[in-house]
Amino acid sequence: MAKYKEPVRTKFRKQMKGEMAGLSKGGNFVDFGEFGMQALDRGWITSNQIEACRVAITRYLARKGQVWIRIFPDKPVTKKPAEVRMGKGKGGVDHWVAVVRPGRIMFELGGVQREDARNALRLAAAKLPIKTRFVDRVEQV
Repeated sequence: MAKYKEPVRTKFRKQMKGEMAGLSKGGNFVDFGEFGMQALDRGWITSNQIEACRVAITRYLARKGQVWIRIFPDKPVTKKPAEVRMGKGKGGVDHWVAVVRPGRIMFELGGVQREDARNALRLAAAKLPIKTRFVDRVEQV
């Protein structure tokens, strides 16, 4: 089951869709590990996709090194049941997503070789609906 399913509590149960324009305002640099996965597109990353990436990385690395997850799914997405007529208010919360804009570091790795980190993040990137790139702590100036 997903480790990061939803926030413990939020101020409001439901949110509007919002906008994803512009670049990431924070989290643009590798701060904790030595290597990272940076978003090149914008989009919603679901909690299940984050968990799938985490599983892919930890399985490839065979529990060596350390993994940091730099995004958290704190936005609720609502959905109305199938074959329901229009109106009668907004649907219930269906799942949770993290809003990702270009430049955001989503995952970081430390304590592993460069090639192992590159391969692990490549496997994780295949689970995501957006384009990403591999970044180093030294080349991000």
